Amino acid sequence: MNQPLQPSHRVIKIDCAIAHDLTREEFRNHQFQRLVAMGKRFTKCDFSSSEFEAAYLRNCTFDSCDFTGCKFTNSNLRGSRFAGCKFDYAQFSNTHVEPEILDTGCPGHENLQQGFARTLRLNFHQIGDATAANKAIKVELSATRIHLQKAWYSRESYFRKKYSGLHRAKKFVEWLNFVILDFFWGNGESPIRLLRSLVILIFLIALGDVYFLRDGCILSSYSAAILQAPEVLLGITKPADFWGIALAGIASLRYIIIACLVSILIKRLSRR
Repeated sequence: MNQPLQPSHRVIKIDCAIAHDLTREEFRNHQFQRLVAMGKRFTKCDFSSSEFEAAYLRNCTFDSCDFTGCKFTNSNLRGSRFAGCKFDYAQFSNTHVEPEILDTGCPGHENLQQGFARTLRLNFHQIGDATAANKAIKVELSATRIHLQKAWYSRESYFRKKYSGLHRAKKFVEWLNFVILDFFWGNGESPIRLLRSLVILIFLIALGDVYFLRDGCILSSYSAAILQAPEVLLGITKPADFWGIALAGIASLRYIIIACLVSILIKRLSRR
């Protein structure tokens, strides 16, 4: 009778140190506890489905190694470099690792890039590295945008099989929402884009003022409208000629922009 559970044959290594450089070594499905290596080079080694707990891998070089499904917990990888390595489904928790891993270790598929950047973002947040966390967010957002676009637009068989009919339409709505929010305020990560949206809103208020209430053939109408638009947006001035519904809409947008600005500030401060 077939047993539903079978041994995984996981190899447990405790308090080990790497004595020399390694090439093409097989460490698949290992559990390393307090593994130590300094200045060593690992070439084409297979660490897939392994766990590193409290590991100290300082100033090491990993060339074309396989870390698929690996988990790094409470480890120190400072100064270590990764070139051509595979990090599909890898996870990091409370681990010190150089942020350059986002430049050299991202998986090929965008959905895997999302997960890789997300786990590193949370990891950098845990160790208090705000700069690295911001970098991970940018990689995550970029991968998300490409993945959502491919989900509804790409002709690749994988996407057309996985997302069809209503699912494809849903991904289009998600992509459109992402693009709009990315333009408006960088999906909560760009105060510069929020400022740009504020400037655009001021010009739209001014153009509406000129079109409905002023003489568009007179140049001074535009300058006067632009000077008055910030006051209208901030609620300092409430022109009698403006429709009530227009003022209500402007007030709503004002509160939305203020809320977005506060959200960005809280996010940035909470990472520090």
